[in-house]
Amino acid sequence: MLTIISIILNKVKRAQIVALAVLGAIATLICGALFALAEHVSVWIGLYWAVTTATTVGYGDVTPHNAAGRIIAVVTMLTTIPLFGGAFAMLAAVFAAARLTTLLGVEWKIPTGGHVAIYGMGPVVPLLAGELLEAGKQVVVVADGDSSALPLKVHHFQGDPTEESVVRKSQPEKAERSLVLGERDSDVLLTTVLLRHLAPLVPVVAVTDSAKVAEALSDLGVSRTISAEHLIGHTLAKSLETPHAADLLVRLIATNGYRLDEIDLPPELVGEPISVIRHEERVEGLILGAVHDGEVVLGVGRDPALASGDHLLVVRLTGH
Repeated sequence: MLTIISIILNKVKRAQIVALAVLGAIATLICGALFALAEHVSVWIGLYWAVTTATTVGYGDVTPHNAAGRIIAVVTMLTTIPLFGGAFAMLAAVFAAARLTTLLGVEWKIPTGGHVAIYGMGPVVPLLAGELLEAGKQVVVVADGDSSALPLKVHHFQGDPTEESVVRKSQPEKAERSLVLGERDSDVLLTTVLLRHLAPLVPVVAVTDSAKVAEALSDLGVSRTISAEHLIGHTLAKSLETPHAADLLVRLIATNGYRLDEIDLPPELVGEPISVIRHEERVEGLILGAVHDGEVVLGVGRDPALASGDHLLVVRLTGH
């Protein structure tokens, strides 16, 4: 039953309802004007006739009396009635689906603990959500799209993430971290602005195809901005220079045997450089680098003394 409700909600698009209603109204106006011209009546009488025809009321007080009027009547019935009928049918489906959701007690609820909120839908979201679930995270996806590919344990909130009412209803302030992605960079930018306004203390990671948009998002105070353009470009370039660089990256982030963790710098290691911590094996796992002053450093060439609030990037065996 939940799947049926989800399918109904996903298929009914407000844009489609508006488009059908607008087309129906335009057809009614045109047909009314043509009827008035053909039957030699006033425009208001023509519009009155067109409205009663389009709504299937048909009082019968105004009827066509010549061949041209009858042809216009046929055209009106074949265009306006299906257009308005489709719009009203879709609107009824929205209310029916919402009512079913309420009756069955399956209204969308915010997870009780901290969760990762994903705003937007795309081919990568189901895989991303699955990885987060395996890592023990609760996942909320706020998107206006087909959710059938999402893992069952994902909380899916149907709605347009570029609308303030939808983002506000998702209670972004309760999230541990938010991720924003979308088909268009403008959508990513708009959703990010809403999140920064509604939940300024929650870290936001944004994914964009444009390096310029990534720079604009960083100026908004987004904690992390990922440019897909730069990420793919740098990875391909390094793969050409070092044939197994891409394989190394994939193994680091897509292997179940071990995982990449970002941990707080232990207090006893404050003031120590990465090279010393790595050499003395004072942290369990393989230390790849550290986050120092908001920047990732590898400890090769540049090896600053780490400070309180820094983080270590460590590869560990799964389960440790």
